[in-house]
Amino acid sequence: MSSRCNISGLQEAKRVAIFGGTHGNEMSGIMLVNMWINNAAEIERNGLVTKPFISNPRAVEKCTRYIDTDLNRAFTPENLSAPDVEGLQYEVQRAKEISQMFGPKGSPGAYDVIFDLHNTTSNMGSTLILESSTDLFNLQMVNYIKTSTQHLNTLAKVFPCNKKIKKAMAPHTCPVLLNENPHLKYSTTRSVAKHPIGLEVGPQPQGVLRSNVFESMRTILKHALDFLEIFNSGVEFPPCTVEVFRAHERMDYPRDTNGNITAMVHPHLQDCDWEPLNRGDPMFLTFDGRTILYEGASTVYPTFINEAAYYEKQQAFMTTCREILAANAIRKTVKVKS
Repeated sequence: MSSRCNISGLQEAKRVAIFGGTHGNEMSGIMLVNMWINNAAEIERNGLVTKPFISNPRAVEKCTRYIDTDLNRAFTPENLSAPDVEGLQYEVQRAKEISQMFGPKGSPGAYDVIFDLHNTTSNMGSTLILESSTDLFNLQMVNYIKTSTQHLNTLAKVFPCNKKIKKAMAPHTCPVLLNENPHLKYSTTRSVAKHPIGLEVGPQPQGVLRSNVFESMRTILKHALDFLEIFNSGVEFPPCTVEVFRAHERMDYPRDTNGNITAMVHPHLQDCDWEPLNRGDPMFLTFDGRTILYEGASTVYPTFINEAAYYEKQQAFMTTCREILAANAIRKTVKVKS
């Protein structure tokens, strides 16, 4: 830590991985990573070693979310220390391999940054996912991404015929989901890195590729890599604030005594990710037409609304609480020669 003006000195980020196919039917990350494996010019930056990587190749081959178990929940200490025995679940074995390749998880030798690319069937737009509210590096990175996309959108309005600006445009907003709730946190693929960051872009059906979703993900990754290159060059980033949506509670569908779903997401809630849900607002609609209202004590902001992959996890949507986080200025730590 530097004592001058609360500037935090952080180590440069030299080794970066971009994961696609953690879920084998989320096509944007798979296609981008395969494209970059064949031609990495687009993701090359001065001072960076950037590795595009398919996380779950068997699931990708079958275009299914996973083979035996969800890879994005498999990076627990128990799994990573499990002995290599016959019959070990494929994703558990894969988690052990990934941790050795890019970690080991929690070690000084782990990769500096892992970007984990996902698609959602929910209307979440382009959502950046953080694991920690105290990771100054990632807070500054998402602030850079958000302000870069806003700058491009402004330029696009001023110069509507500029094809280069249009091609580089990212979504108007990039919500930031903070997965820091200890009751909702899970052991992600990206958690192997020192600075893990997820990117969830939708809506896009499973096993489908949409050009607008593909291009949004592509553009955000370019901004992120630009940030890493600029930071490594010694540029100081000033203090900033970042609006985040902290994970609060998982909401299940109403069910009968046998566990069968008895209601759907209400049409007034469907596709309204990140919009406020107030006490008394419609939440579910039963099959016989009865509306179930939200009865929480405070306003929340739902996301992952009616996500197809979460039916098996008994989750209709996740509620979040809106917060503003402050981040110190940061710059690269300069090593003093002895």
